[in-house]
Amino acid sequence: MDFTWDFSAVLQHWPVLLKGVGVTAGLWAVAFPSAMAIGLLIALGARSKSRLVGAATRGYMELFRNIPILIQLVWFFYAFPILTGWQLTPYVAALLALSLNASAYCSEIFRGGIASLPAGQWEGARALGMRRVQVLRRVVLPQVLKRMLPAFTNRGIELAKNTSIASVIAVHELMYQGRALSAAYYRPLEILTAVAVVYFVLIYPGAYAASRLEKRLALRSH
Repeated sequence: MDFTWDFSAVLQHWPVLLKGVGVTAGLWAVAFPSAMAIGLLIALGARSKSRLVGAATRGYMELFRNIPILIQLVWFFYAFPILTGWQLTPYVAALLALSLNASAYCSEIFRGGIASLPAGQWEGARALGMRRVQVLRRVVLPQVLKRMLPAFTNRGIELAKNTSIASVIAVHELMYQGRALSAAYYRPLEILTAVAVVYFVLIYPGAYAASRLEKRLALRSH
């Protein structure tokens, strides 16, 4: 089969792909900090002395970690309005699915990091009259953040890749724009190859930095 590469559609419509990159970056920039904040709250809830709170937070973690994120995305867009009467925009539905799914993994990272700190650190700080929030902010998180950093970096990279599924509900991110151009110009090989290259350029630096950081922290620990 004689095939000739033709990237003219990519070169002609690169602003469309660039716009998709902006939407992808916006999804990540909102979803990841939200996931970390929710994850911290869930991790603290899992440590609660209340059995009800502990069970609820552990159930949350298992629910969002064990259901495919694509199902969660589709559920928030199509099923959530039936349940509540509130129709979410595709962008908001994608943000909810990405944030809540990632928060379940972030909560496990926080839980493991906090649990790695000796109990005496908590007890000593409480003996000095610190409230629980003060202990967490001044004593616990500064010590365990370095240990959790590689895991959070990897989670952020995974979330960046997961943003591509938002195209399923017509969020105009990079993957959606690539599929639209492929359908319009019948050049899926060139256009989707270009999309793959853009994703690689966006994500690889973070993956490389995460690998270097993990190795550096491992050397320091030894």
